[in-house]
Amino acid sequence: MSQDSAAATEAVRKLGGRRRREVVAVLLFSGGPIFESSIPLSVFGIDRQDAGVPRYRLLVCGGEEGPLRTTGGLELTAPYGLEAISRAGTVVVPAWRSITSPPPTEALDALRRAHEEGARIVGLCTGAFVLAAAGLLDGRPATTHWMYAPTLAKRYPSVHVDPRELFVDDGDVLTSAGTAAGIDLCLHIVRTDHGTEAAGALARRLVVPPRRSGGQERYLDRSLPEEIGSDPLAEVVAWALEHLHEQFDVETLAARAYMSRRTFDRRFRSLTGSAPLQWLITQRVLQAQRLLETSDYSVDEVAGRCGFRSPVALRGHFRRQLGSSPAAYRAAYRARRPQGGPMEPVATATETVVPAQGTSASRRAGLTATPSGPPAAAATAAGTEQPEHGKPGSDAYATGRPTLPGQRSAP
Repeated sequence: MSQDSAAATEAVRKLGGRRRREVVAVLLFSGGPIFESSIPLSVFGIDRQDAGVPRYRLLVCGGEEGPLRTTGGLELTAPYGLEAISRAGTVVVPAWRSITSPPPTEALDALRRAHEEGARIVGLCTGAFVLAAAGLLDGRPATTHWMYAPTLAKRYPSVHVDPRELFVDDGDVLTSAGTAAGIDLCLHIVRTDHGTEAAGALARRLVVPPRRSGGQERYLDRSLPEEIGSDPLAEVVAWALEHLHEQFDVETLAARAYMSRRTFDRRFRSLTGSAPLQWLITQRVLQAQRLLETSDYSVDEVAGRCGFRSPVALRGHFRRQLGSSPAAYRAAYRARRPQGGPMEPVATATETVVPAQGTSASRRAGLTATPSGPPAAAATAAGTEQPEHGKPGSDAYATGRPTLPGQRSAP
């Protein structure tokens, strides 16, 4: 057993007498998307022992009165109700119908009881909002679909939301990004329970990679939370997006907002769910991606047009976020371009990453080890200072990289 696995095991409370880890309850709600709902049903509900995949026992539970209406107007009837959760050692919430609607109180109470009795609680995509509403993510690292991450961070400020990860394993509470990332997390659960061979066999049956490299960074866009439109900081954010080609830092943005740096950091984080420094670096890297995809500018020219003060700074941040050099990204992107058609995005190259250091407690306090990569001077050269962990203005999203690409596990 690896040190990570041992630590994760210690972090999980002892299961109550009636609960078994291999008994998986999937909690469904009306209005939930069928794709996310079907992922845990397929992973944990089909007997694949002939392929070397240990069997789980699946309990499909209705989180509210049925029938449950799902994508395309389909109606589902769950064979079990909330009472069946009392037998499960793993409870999965595949998705929630609306990030603006509160989940049913009875379902939240059932999740809290299951967690108190040692069950492993899993939220796929917007299922993280249900876990957060139950208070199970307070003080913990978590992720969700990048599009909803700012809303999750704003609505539940005690949750350490990281929109860059495909999934986050914090021992007894796990969350994943959108849609297909639910498959990544379910495979991780099988790997944790039964080893790499079993997870690999399952991945082959599902015709998916056993471990995907990278995180959600490649899918991020410049979208902002809907709530930002009426906020006074919206003008500053819009200015930053329009002037990414210029060299400016967070101090410049704070001055434009007529705020101290400390106040600006706090206000920006509450509005977007991200620390302003990390947001600015991410936007510059995204702009670099677009230029690499759509222009013939050299890497040096791309760096200048994205506000980086040197190509070294661009390469450092680009590799740290996307796991590839700018030149390799462009080459791979163009190699995937259909004949005579528009260019298509391409997965970045797999890169060995350094596991995050520190204890679960330190992560919950917002403290992580600085990932390997270019020195702090590279960040300074980019027109942005290096985040100082654990202080106002540090990244609200933990920056330590996971043991496996695209994933953070409990230390």
